[in-house]
Amino acid sequence: MVLDKHRKDADFLLEPVARRFINVNPNTVSWLGLIVAFLSGVLLFFSWYNAWLLPLAAFAVLISGYFDALDGKIAKMAHKISVKGDYIDHVFDRYADMFMIAAIAVSGWCHSFVGLLAVMGVLLTSYMGTQAQAVGGIRLYAGLLGRADRVVLCFVFPLIQGIACLFGYPAIEIGTYSLSFLEIMMVWFAIAGNYTAVERVVITWRALGIKEKPADEPEKKQRVQSLGNSAG
Repeated sequence: MVLDKHRKDADFLLEPVARRFINVNPNTVSWLGLIVAFLSGVLLFFSWYNAWLLPLAAFAVLISGYFDALDGKIAKMAHKISVKGDYIDHVFDRYADMFMIAAIAVSGWCHSFVGLLAVMGVLLTSYMGTQAQAVGGIRLYAGLLGRADRVVLCFVFPLIQGIACLFGYPAIEIGTYSLSFLEIMMVWFAIAGNYTAVERVVITWRALGIKEKPADEPEKKQRVQSLGNSAG
């Protein structure tokens, strides 16, 4: 993750607001972020029919990302960190990702095959990070493409696409293929997302090791015997 390493650099933007809303339930802020993410997805989808919606979509993405960071900051400052809060934050993040990225994938801005690979890469990246924790490791944030990176790119590229449309160059011509700027972003999500997912699999596998624990041996033998008996 490129930008996730610099999350603390944004504290000067978060702490004053979090201090002001210290009595607000962090989950309420999470819901606001999710609603704005849904709105950004709607705007991104319909921007294919009206390019003037692209700047609105970009800023909706930015506001959603801000709310996503703000809820955690409020929870920390108000000492309201909980397992439920962390869980709902992860759930809402995945839905927010899909609202934005899947909206582009099914729009006219992007070839459906590229969109499918991008969605797969983003989902698998997040899944492999949490799965590492689920099997007894730590939550993984390693890799080329993290959530902060996705939010920033989903803010920048709609603006680039909007400017390109304004000047009459909505796509780059490569031979007989036209590649919009939003599709370039999706190609990166497909490549970097799937690469990051595989990278996290390798890291987790090496951390866990492939040697079976001695405590598992009795259970393993019992399964073998059970299979032998049923076969007989």
